[in-house]
This record gives sequence, structure tokens and C-alpha cells, in this order.
Amino acid sequence: MLHGLLLARQCAKIHHYCFALGTEGVDFSEEKRFLTSGYLEMMWKRLDFLRLVLEKGYSFIFSDADIMWFRNPFPHFYPNGDLQIACDHYVGNATDLRNIANGGFNYVKSNERTIEFYSFWYSSRLRYPGYHDQDVFNAIKHDPYVADIGLEIKFLSTAYFGGFCEPSRDLNKVCTMHANCCIGLRSKIHDLRIMMEDWKNYLSLPPSLKRLLTLSWRVPQNCSLSSLN
Repeated sequence: MLHGLLLARQCAKIHHYCFALGTEGVDFSEEKRFLTSGYLEMMWKRLDFLRLVLEKGYSFIFSDADIMWFRNPFPHFYPNGDLQIACDHYVGNATDLRNIANGGFNYVKSNERTIEFYSFWYSSRLRYPGYHDQDVFNAIKHDPYVADIGLEIKFLSTAYFGGFCEPSRDLNKVCTMHANCCIGLRSKIHDLRIMMEDWKNYLSLPPSLKRLLTLSWRVPQNCSLSSLN
């Protein structure tokens, strides 16, 4: 407790925009296995925290810890759109609700629509007990209430914002890669290391070869969709 307090004080001292997130009664210091009660509580606590950030008037980019950034994502965000979110599967159209969203990476503008949507999203956990925030998002995106509040959702192409579910195939374009569709910390770390090696190999090439060669990833390896079935 004292250690956390000292960290919070130091954070507030060097950065005026720190937020002391309280997690009373739960311990998030260790790995939470997928869909366990601890995992679900952590995911919903995270979502409620992001709602608070929006209510304070701050827009944000949220990025999971298992996402690697390779390029500046801002040139590939849409000029309009309240909520822009990455995908496990992208069907080719940024407004198509058939896109399967992934909550691990999103760009959200603070306004009345997003604040209302995040409140609706968080409260919807009661309608879908046992489901995590991402699955609930993919359910409620079809709810007429979302259209009623005027929320504009943009789904980000996996060509730029990829993951193990659907990798960005062109290393000349990729901005981020997410170790999604993967269960277990060891498997994630193993494949993330390989992905970093692939990126370093790409960076070592001369520009002419980068343009000519069709370069992609050696992952997923330990991370596999078969483990999710």
C-alpha cells in the first residue's frame, strides 16, 4: 500500500494528468487467465476507468500492453468518427457492423455521445453476465440505442492495425500488431519476441528491398486460433 502511495505521489509530481485508479478488494498484480472471474472484473474495471477519462473531457488512444507499435497511427485514423476501434476480423468497410471489433486498441473522442455509449456499454455487463467487454461491444453495436444517441463508429483496417487473429500482411504499411487470439502469457511473450525479431530484420533492409520484397510475419506460432476452439 505504501509503495503504491509513493508511486502515485511521484507520478502526480512529474505528470499533472496522472489518474490514481483504485481497485479495492481485488488484486490485479498477477496474470488473470482468460474469462476467469478475475479477468472479467479487470476488463470491466478498465472500461469503467476509460469512461471516467471521457467524462473528464479527455480524448484518448487506448492500447493493450500486448500491442506493438511500429508506426505513427494518426495518419490512418479517420477525420470523423466518435469511436475508432481495431478488429479481430475486418470485412473491408470501416462502417460495416459485421466487422468483429477488438477492444485492445481504440481512439475515442470525448463528447456526449461517447460518454453515453461507454456508460451504456458498462451497464450492459449486467445483460450479458460471464461475457467480457469486447464480446458485449460486438453485441450492443447492433442495439438501436447506439444509433439513437448518434454514435459514429469507425472500424480500423487490419492492414494497418493487425493482430494474430488477422495479421497485417504488409510490413510497409503496418502501424500496430496485437497478440490477440492467444491464451496464456508465455505464448504471448514467445510470439511477441519473434514479431520483434521480424521487425528488426525488416528495418535492417535497404529501402529498395523493402519496396520490392513481399515481407510478412512468422507469427502466430505458439499463439494459435485452434487453442480458442
